[in-house]
Amino acid sequence: MTKKQAKLEPPAVELPAEAEQALRFEKARSAQAGAVLEDYVELIDDLLTSGGEARPTDIARRLGVSHATAIKSIARLKREGLATSKLYRGVFLTAEGQELAARVRARHRLVVDLLIAVGVPPHCAELDAEGIEHHVSDVALVAFSRFLTRQREM
Repeated sequence: MTKKQAKLEPPAVELPAEAEQALRFEKARSAQAGAVLEDYVELIDDLLTSGGEARPTDIARRLGVSHATAIKSIARLKREGLATSKLYRGVFLTAEGQELAARVRARHRLVVDLLIAVGVPPHCAELDAEGIEHHVSDVALVAFSRFLTRQREM
């Protein structure tokens, strides 16, 4: 085989063990499923804090989804014990929902701060954090925090 032929062949890919690869994909699917709930509780908490009210119409508009989609997701929040609603008064978070919103917000802020620390422009960091924050492990978050602490001490 000539050097030119060798360059045309794709490099061999070494696959991880089946169980390990399945675990990676399961983690991603699980994070995607939880991301919707986390986005909703964070937004509801923001709306309640800023205006005292979180109406399904406002939630739908701010998340860029249809009213029907928002209603369906709010129903899921209620089933999960994260939210309640009152007729003509909007959506409210339970204590558990408020705790989740606080954790999600802290995780979001940590991811944004890390991205900015490594040179990502703030606007881009905010956009990227919306996806990353749902997929990053607690182990990685601890490492992010440690890294940022060391950076601040320098």
